[in-house]
Amino acid sequence: MNTNLMSRNDLLLLAGFTLVVLTMPIWLAPLGAGYPDLLQRFMIYGIFAVGFNILFGLTGYLSFGHAAFFGVGSYTAVWSLKLLTLDAIPAMVFAVIVSGLFALVIGFLCLRRSGIYFSILTLAFAQMSYNLAYSVLTPITNGETGLQLTLNDPRVLDAAVGHGFVGQPIPTLFGTPIGGYAGFYFCAGFLIVAFFIAQRIAGSPFGMMLKAIKTNQTRMQFTGFNTRPYALSAFVISGMYAGLAGALLAVTDPLAGAERMQWTASGEVVLMTILGGVGTLVGPVIGAWIIKYFENILSALNDNILARFFDFLPDGVDTFFVKVVGKFVGDGWHLTLGLLFVIIVIFLPGGIMEGVRRIAAAFRNRGATPRSSTQTQAAE
Repeated sequence: MNTNLMSRNDLLLLAGFTLVVLTMPIWLAPLGAGYPDLLQRFMIYGIFAVGFNILFGLTGYLSFGHAAFFGVGSYTAVWSLKLLTLDAIPAMVFAVIVSGLFALVIGFLCLRRSGIYFSILTLAFAQMSYNLAYSVLTPITNGETGLQLTLNDPRVLDAAVGHGFVGQPIPTLFGTPIGGYAGFYFCAGFLIVAFFIAQRIAGSPFGMMLKAIKTNQTRMQFTGFNTRPYALSAFVISGMYAGLAGALLAVTDPLAGAERMQWTASGEVVLMTILGGVGTLVGPVIGAWIIKYFENILSALNDNILARFFDFLPDGVDTFFVKVVGKFVGDGWHLTLGLLFVIIVIFLPGGIMEGVRRIAAAFRNRGATPRSSTQTQAAE
């Protein structure tokens, strides 16, 4: 079997995923999520979740510190935009490289342990990175204010070719400003490529080794197989994905702050992966989209909007519904997300993708039943 060739199912999955991503401005518009800023975040956090799934879903290592690589990617991208050029490509390249090197160092230290000890180590390094960015390394990170683009930035490559700027500097792609729907499709292209690479990794011999490590790493070690290089490679690749996502966020929103490295950001990508389906290709992306939708749409619903929505109900009844529903939206959107997460974990331990598989299996069984009875009658 030639592992370099994609199977028909893989090609169909990639084509379907690409179609869904590129048409998101159309089918998300009725849901109130068709505007560019949110669409860009769907793409960025989808990349973040896909990369995290390579480490957690394939290899079985649960990291609570991936926000550190996300933040490093953001800082690197902004510094590239400040020092070199406003073109986004060099910023992306440098962010991926620096994040990968940082992940190599952190992974080399953390992978000396496994299980909960590995998770705690990654959390500790992430929190140290956050505190360094917030206070100690303020000349580099600008502390709590965050790193931003200014007109006084040197941008030596742009200056060398005579590019001047008027007003607030905006990242570009070969001279074209990255913003609005152009920014969405820029991010969408990276998500599709990131998904394709993850798909190839999962189906490759390297991916098989990662799955074997997740299944029974102790048995592999007893047979004399050195699993650490494979686990470290997965850690570095996952860190590079996180750095790429951080760089895209910095390019579409030219600001890098320490809050992107907090432990809550690391926990968020864990929730995205579990919600969508650990170890699946599409699941983590769906989980990222759902969480970001809740964060941006449900959190914007206030009592005035709810009052207009329930205005058709009798007096008193509408007020009751506004008070009840208001606890689950606006500032209480985390409660809705928490309830959804509890329901998924209890009834669908494999995440949303397990629900999709169950529905698909039910339809297949319904379609197979008539054929079975017909075959039975023919046999008689």
